[in-house]
Amino acid sequence: MRLPQDAIIAEEKLTRYLLVPLPKDDKSKFLAQAGYVIDNWQQLEQDLRTQVLSQPAELVETTLYGKKYRIRAVLTGPNKRVLSVITIWMMTDDTTKFVTLVPDKGVSL
Repeated sequence: MRLPQDAIIAEEKLTRYLLVPLPKDDKSKFLAQAGYVIDNWQQLEQDLRTQVLSQPAELVETTLYGKKYRIRAVLTGPNKRVLSVITIWMMTDDTTKFVTLVPDKGVSL
């Protein structure tokens, strides 16, 4: 199954979570390896849509909040470095939302 290309990817998820250094579960250093930084957050959003959402999604579980899906993909950043990522998405009857991104170390979430 493929998730919709127009899924909601909240700007705040990128600019206040993924692309800023955090004391716990920091993802900014990982993404910076491929050239993703706060100044080009729009590029990360676009690449999630074109490079990740074009890949098959796997149903992980059904929760009270909707169906949780995982997409394993490679993300080629602005500097052409390739990252293996796992993204998590939540789908309800009428919306699909981006939840998070983590490095794919070959272990299922």
